[in-house]
Amino acid sequence: MIAAMLPSVIRLAALASLALAPVLAAAAPSVFLEDLTWTELAAAIASGSTTAIVPVGGTEQSGPHMALGKHNARARRLAGRIAGELGNAIVAPVVAYVPEGSIDPPSGHMRFPGTISVPVATFEQTLASAARSLKRAGFRDVVFLGDHGGYQASLESVAMRLNREWVGTPARAHAVVEYYRATETIYRKALAARGHSEAEIGSHAGLADTSLSLAVDPSLVRTDRLKDAPRAADGTRGDPRASTPELGRLGVNAIVAATVEAIRKATRR
Repeated sequence: MIAAMLPSVIRLAALASLALAPVLAAAAPSVFLEDLTWTELAAAIASGSTTAIVPVGGTEQSGPHMALGKHNARARRLAGRIAGELGNAIVAPVVAYVPEGSIDPPSGHMRFPGTISVPVATFEQTLASAARSLKRAGFRDVVFLGDHGGYQASLESVAMRLNREWVGTPARAHAVVEYYRATETIYRKALAARGHSEAEIGSHAGLADTSLSLAVDPSLVRTDRLKDAPRAADGTRGDPRASTPELGRLGVNAIVAATVEAIRKATRR
């Protein structure tokens, strides 16, 4: 009986595959460089995707309620949203190793297990080499987006050095500080307008930081720990207990809108 049914099952499977083929073929190509083959990337650049976004994250403690890779996950997801809005951008791999303070003796976030720090010079050389590689591939605009406040000056410094180096070529580097600035201005004002205090919003792992992570990727946040009173000794500056994805989406929307506008302005020729 089962053997007799097999030809019909195979035919149905084949028909289903044929029906799905146009849908799969029509799927939009990924905006992430890592997902593409080199020939797919070359074709995308030739078709006008000449802006490369370099998302910069960081690996650091964010209190007992948030994953160490928070900045990396947010930088990648938000850069993907931004590239999708732009329509002519490809997202390079996230730079996860950034300056986080002295290692020995440990300072700042380095006092907590899991934080990884590199020297400023090493960080800047990594950014510059990545940008030169992307220029060599054919990108005309290389955009640095930083999810962490501590290295914004390095992004600007590297972009300035590259632009001096690239004089006479069509390539340019951009440190789009509006990405981070939106979290410190538009987003915080939106939270304050909803009745949240500065002490609650916080500067690290507080309401703003935690809500933004919940909106981008809920798995980054240990919601069972949000009920605990925050303590500076635990690495928290602010109060994350009222954090929600809905509040975080205020930040997502602010970051994406401000960054897209800034990149369009910076890359306009």
